[in-house]
Amino acid sequence: MFSGSIPALVTPFAAGRVDEEAFRVFVEWQIEQGSTGLVPCGTTGEVATLGHEEQHRLFEITIEQARGRVPVIAGCGSNNTATAIEHMRVAAGMGADAALIVLPYYNKPSQAGLLAHFEALAAASPLPMIVYNVPSRTASDIWVETLAEVAKLPSVVGIKDATGNLGRVTAQRLACGTGFCQLSGNDETALAFNAMGGVGCISVSANVAPKLCAELHAATLEGRWDDALGLQDRLYPLHVALFSDASPGPAKYALSRVRPGFSTELRLPLTEPSAESRKIVDAALKHAGLI
Repeated sequence: MFSGSIPALVTPFAAGRVDEEAFRVFVEWQIEQGSTGLVPCGTTGEVATLGHEEQHRLFEITIEQARGRVPVIAGCGSNNTATAIEHMRVAAGMGADAALIVLPYYNKPSQAGLLAHFEALAAASPLPMIVYNVPSRTASDIWVETLAEVAKLPSVVGIKDATGNLGRVTAQRLACGTGFCQLSGNDETALAFNAMGGVGCISVSANVAPKLCAELHAATLEGRWDDALGLQDRLYPLHVALFSDASPGPAKYALSRVRPGFSTELRLPLTEPSAESRKIVDAALKHAGLI
């Protein structure tokens, strides 16, 4: 259902407000460049500082602009199960293709709590769900055994795995079945992730280099590993550079370099990337041939 290069879209701001027109233009560029799906309101979209009305409006704009050309996976996760259900209700009503559900953060639920969370979401909405496991941000980790139980829910179709543990790909494949969609949450290891059974990446780097990221994932899915390795070598410094300061600061700076006029504005508590980070990003963009 979902595969290839799927950017976790940044959210452009202007004078503190969501810049809707800039976002529309950005979504269109992503589709033109070959991205195979879109994720509004993920971590890279600064969802933690968006109001619910803003979040839902970004769902709406993405769906309107995509016009069915690529799937839209709406970032609906919350540490409040009831809030996640409401986000899913809104996204489904607007025509989203799926919901990305980050594990409840801060609460640190047990494995039983994680299972109950997804059971409640599945009972409330038929919208397909992709579990988002990113322990470095949420302070919780869904175990393979728990994921296998969650995967039995008909509406849970896959996982965005940002654990950085490549062994999980095989373990989850064996536990959840070969039809369970595994998407990397880490650009730098996505090639290896795909070699072990993954089918793509929900990506930060694709914001900045959508065509190259799309080509890399197409190469892995077509078994053109030499081509994929060449693209990996070209993109790897960028994958690293975009985390040289708090994300998505470096990504927005990089976008301002490849798309002059793109706003670098962030919402507090995030601040502009440091001079050293900008230097690292510039070098990576030159290495990739993007500037």
